[in-house]
Parts: sequence; structure tokens; C-alpha cells
Amino acid sequence: MNFVFLSPAFPPNYYLFCRSLKAAGLTVLGIGESDFCELRPELRQALKWYYKVDNMHNYEELAGACRFFTEQFGTIDRIDSLNEYWLESEARLRTEFGIFGVKDDTISDIRKKSRMKQVFALSGIAHARGRLVNSPDDLYKLAEEVSFPIIVKPDNGMGAEFTYKLDCADQVDGFFASKPDREFIAEEFIDGNIITFDGLTDRRGKIIFCTSHAYGEGVMETVLADSHLYYYSAREIPEDLEKAGRKLVDAFKVTERFFHFEFFRKKDGTLCALEVNIRPPGGFTMDMFNYACDIDMYAVWARVMAEGTVALDYKRKYHSCHIARKYRMNYKYSHEEVMSRFGPMIVHHEELPGVLARAMGDCVYLVRAENLAAIKEAVSVIQELQ
Repeated sequence: MNFVFLSPAFPPNYYLFCRSLKAAGLTVLGIGESDFCELRPELRQALKWYYKVDNMHNYEELAGACRFFTEQFGTIDRIDSLNEYWLESEARLRTEFGIFGVKDDTISDIRKKSRMKQVFALSGIAHARGRLVNSPDDLYKLAEEVSFPIIVKPDNGMGAEFTYKLDCADQVDGFFASKPDREFIAEEFIDGNIITFDGLTDRRGKIIFCTSHAYGEGVMETVLADSHLYYYSAREIPEDLEKAGRKLVDAFKVTERFFHFEFFRKKDGTLCALEVNIRPPGGFTMDMFNYACDIDMYAVWARVMAEGTVALDYKRKYHSCHIARKYRMNYKYSHEEVMSRFGPMIVHHEELPGVLARAMGDCVYLVRAENLAAIKEAVSVIQELQ
């Protein structure tokens, strides 16, 4: 079975997917911009072949690499990067080469926020009201329905990229005068906390692993304020969240893929769908899956690729938490003091590449504990400022 992995060197921990694919008996073929000698040794060992391109954004180079692989190794069975950035390139390649998975005819449903809202509505899932906006008048009309503040972001965007919070009508004209040349969607501001429904489906769309995470503040707020993020996994998934999440897995026809669904828990306790992502959650969340349950989801995913499904027996033994720090902030406790105080709870500590730092932190502590009080104490201390 031939598996083409796009950009296997980034994010840095994704070499673990390639290593697991090889261990599951697949032939792993990589495409990336880095020189082969620059890849970490574990990744080089996992790859049967690595095809270097000058520009990953050049579709013809990617297609040329796939034609080469087809000539050398036969039919390509799967292609993926597990990275939101390359979803559309993957869909185009699957369409051209007849590869199983999301193709051109369905990619918009999982990329465009306006299309997501249509699926939410058809599924009976409450969601933030909003619409595409092409002029100030469009925004003013929405404001008459939902009132300010209003969130404006690219219809086809990632994370908090080019996301704006407009607090009053005076800011509308300024937004349109300076906005990037992209299609934007505007939606009502929801006052609530972000929680997620995350997991993995098998080839028939059956959920074989699921969990949930709660955020101290959203990625949008973190990026806009350049503040530090934390989020932690639940040991029990709220019943209404799991019901809504499973309904969306069916509605979006999630097969043989990770999913990351974001909801608001509003002040009145109800749920409001925000968006769907048909890929693993970002940062070290994959590792948080593993630390929370004492499992290896990299290997589980690879077995799904090889076998179609896995009978996975797991328990959420711990809360696992991502606690970020920003170097621009003056923290009360040094790294040495943090390690001394929480050493047994800290399962991983790492600095992040600059491209991830604004959202995820310059450095990250992954901690785990059986009770939530211990997690919140670690967050409070690690992120306490002078």
C-alpha cells in the first residue's frame, strides 16, 4: 500500500505519523521543500522515497512527484498531510489520480465557513448566525439582526488568520478599506467558552476514538491579544456535546480521518457550533491524546490506514493540558522553578517554531493529572506574571 505524505517534516512532530505508517507495513513516500539531508533521522528512515520540490504551492510540481511515484511504485493508495494548510492541494491530487478520500467536489464543505453553516442548519445544530459580506451595507444589515460586536474572518481561512472583531459601526468602513482581497464571512459574537469534540473515524465512518478539550480562551483571542494559551482534555465528554459531535461526523461524512469540531458553551449552558476541521487538532494535541489515555494514536491511525479499522480499548485516565508561555511576557517563576514544582506532572516541554508561536506559544508545557484542580493550579503558576 503506497502512502504519499505531503510536508512530512512540518509540523515537527508529524514524523511520528510516517514512522507509524512504515511500522504498519505501508510504503511511505514523502514530498517536501526541505533537502533530504535536513530531515530528522527517524523521518529519513521511515520514507521509502523523498521527492524534493522547489515550491509546495506549485501544484504542477506536486502532480509531477505523484506521477513519478506512480511510475516507480505503482498506484497511490492514499495521500495526506494531516495539515489544514494543504487540504485543497490534497483534494486536487486525489481527484486527478483517483485516490480515496476528500476530492474537489466536497472540499468546500470542510473549508468554507459559509458551507459549514449550511450543514449545521441541515443537521439541526445551533450555530453562530452570519453570512458572506461584500460591502459595508452587508455588515450593517447583519448588525441590525445580531448587534455589535461582530466577528469578521476569511470564509476559507485557518485558525485566527485575518480575523477581526468589529465593536461598532465606525469600524466597518475601516475594515473594508484595508481588508485583504479575499472573501469574508461575518458572524455574531458569541459570549461563551470554546469546547471541542475531537477524534478519529475508520474507513466506514465509525468513531473509534473521541475526546474533548476546553479552552481558557479561544485561539482568536490569543492571537489578537498576543497572549498565552491553555487548554485541557476532559475525562468525561458532556452528553450534549457528544451527541452534537456524532451528528456532525455523520453530516460531514467523516471517513478514515481525524476530526476537530469547535463549539461555544454559551453562558446559558447551551451549545453553539463554531466550525469543523477534518484533520487532527493543532500543536501537540495528538500527543495530549496519548498522554491522557496512555495510548499511541499515531500508531492507531496508521493501522486504520492499513486495515480499515481498529478495535481500540481506551480510557481517559488523565486530564492532559497544553500550557503556553510567550517570551514577551514577564513570568513570575523561571523554567527551573516550574520544573522543580511540577516535574512529575510535566510529560513534555518544547519550544515551538515561530510560525506556530503566536497562536500556540513560544514554549509549551504538557502536563497531566487525574484531577482538574491540579491542572488548574499548574496553569495558574506557570502563566503567573510578575
